[in-house]
Amino acid sequence: MNLDSAYAAHQLFVAAYGQQHTLEVYLDYTCPFSAKLWRTLTSEVIPHIAEASLGVSIVFRHQVQPWHPTSTLLHEASLAVEKLNPLGFVPFSQALFEHQREYFDEANVEKTRTETYRQLADLAASINAIDDRQTMLQLLDIQPSAEARNAGNAVTNDLKYHIRLARAKAVHVSPTVAFDGVADDSVSSSWTLDQWKTWLAQKK
Repeated sequence: MNLDSAYAAHQLFVAAYGQQHTLEVYLDYTCPFSAKLWRTLTSEVIPHIAEASLGVSIVFRHQVQPWHPTSTLLHEASLAVEKLNPLGFVPFSQALFEHQREYFDEANVEKTRTETYRQLADLAASINAIDDRQTMLQLLDIQPSAEARNAGNAVTNDLKYHIRLARAKAVHVSPTVAFDGVADDSVSSSWTLDQWKTWLAQKK
C-alpha cells in the first residue's frame, strides 16, 4: 500500500528496491495488545525480516479506539512529533507504548485535555524526540475563540486522514495486521517469532 510522503516516518522498515510486499500494523497507543505486538514486531520480527531479506516493508497505521478516551490525544501527539522531527516518530511511539499505563482511564480521569497534552510534550522532550516543547504544544493546544467552532488543533486534519484510511479498510479493532492490503484476523499479539516466521513464509 502506498504511504503518503507526509507520513514517511510511519514506515518502520523499508524493503530493498524492487521487493514489493507491505505489512501494515494498525495499532492504538493505549491498547495493551497493541503494545504487546509492537514489542515483538520491533524487537524480533523486523530484525528477522531484515536479516532474511524477505522483501517486506512495514508501515505503522493509527487505529484510535474511542473506548480509550485518551487514545486520540496520544495519536495526535505522535503526529505532532512527526511534523517537528520525523526521526522522532518511532522513538516517541516506543515511549508511548512503554508509558501507556500513565494514559489509561484511571490515571487520567481527573486530567484535562490540556494537562494531558503537556504530559505528552514532556515525554517527547525527555527522550529528545523534539527540540522545543512549546512548539509541540502550539500544534496540540486548542486555540481560544470567541465562538465555539469545534475547529480542532493543528494536527486534526492529519488524524482525520488516518482515521478515514482505517475506516476505508474496515479496520475495527487494534491490533489489526494487513498484508498487501488484505487484513488477516488470524494474527495475534501473543505470537512468538516462530509463529511470525511461519505466517510470513506462507505469504511469500
